[in-house]
Amino acid sequence: MMNKCKHAAFCLMLSVSCMSISTVYGFDYKSEVVIENLDNPWSIAFISNSDWLVTELSGSLRRVVNGELQEEPIAGVPEAFYYGQGGLSDVVLHPNFNENRYVYLTMSAAGTSNKKLNFLKVVRGELHKNELLNVETIFESKPLRKTRAHYGARLAFMKDGSILISSGDGFNHREQAQLLDNHFGKFIRLNDDGSIPKNNPYADKEGYKPEVWSYGHRNQQGLVVTKEGLVIAHEHGPKGGDELNIIQPGKNYGWPAITYGVDYSGAVISPFTEHPDMEQPVKYWVPSIAPSSMILYSGDMFPSLKNDLLISALKPGDVRQLKFEKDEVVSESIIISEFGRIRHIAEAPDGSLMLLTDQRRKKENLSESLLFQKIVKRMLFLEKCRLL
Repeated sequence: MMNKCKHAAFCLMLSVSCMSISTVYGFDYKSEVVIENLDNPWSIAFISNSDWLVTELSGSLRRVVNGELQEEPIAGVPEAFYYGQGGLSDVVLHPNFNENRYVYLTMSAAGTSNKKLNFLKVVRGELHKNELLNVETIFESKPLRKTRAHYGARLAFMKDGSILISSGDGFNHREQAQLLDNHFGKFIRLNDDGSIPKNNPYADKEGYKPEVWSYGHRNQQGLVVTKEGLVIAHEHGPKGGDELNIIQPGKNYGWPAITYGVDYSGAVISPFTEHPDMEQPVKYWVPSIAPSSMILYSGDMFPSLKNDLLISALKPGDVRQLKFEKDEVVSESIIISEFGRIRHIAEAPDGSLMLLTDQRRKKENLSESLLFQKIVKRMLFLEKCRLL
């Protein structure tokens, strides 16, 4: 029982019948916890409004049908390297999923000859019933690393059907983010089958990784592609210096040569915050908010959020609404702030918002029910916010 409680989750429901409606900075909603017993949830994808996929960092791909977490994880998922920040991360459906059944997963994986080494891997498989079939690896980052942090591991489809993958700097390999012969601190662009697009900026340059789309990044965990094809991403800074960037092919985003943050020890990483050959962020945060995911809201359930960026943040445990006009952030508002560390935000097909929340809470903050008192070490749950 103790081992199970260590990583368990419990159900928290907020509604008119049990509690007053939450009003945070003028944003009215009610929330209900719709899944419990998740182990380090990281990402969610919607097959339909009643059929969802959720990744657990520990390596399982879980399915939720009609609000019920299925007992058995989806079979056929390759083993992930589950250490530190590593594990099974993003899950994304192919735009033509209904026809080809392709599911894309990002994960850290162990090296074959040396299990202490690891790398970022992207796989795709065909989802049939509760199993991934014909699983194939479409990307492996190089070189291998010893560190267990800063994988990036976010994936999105571009307007032309190619895919963009964030590959972090590996923490101890930050200088490699400025070099084009490796995958550290890069955005990677591939065709949906893993082949390299001929129009990538370095596709025909000897000595460069042809998969590279942009470079000079740290740990990019938010990625949005608009209907117009604009690519927007955010990345974790060190101590301060989180960034929101517009990603363009062949551009250098500066890390670690320029940064608005400092080392966790307080030491200076770089004395420079700008350089004529490097891109400036459209927004940066000092102190850090630890941005963890991002969507461009397109639903009708929350009209005040329409066409705005919503960013989840780990450190303050909030969701921020950013109005984005002409490649500039014109306003930022905190709209949700009471659920603790938010790992992932997603928009459901009906326009409701899903929050994957990973938070430790003190016993005195829990409900007085026996169930809630038993699970006090770690909360991992999925919030569903709906307009009243």
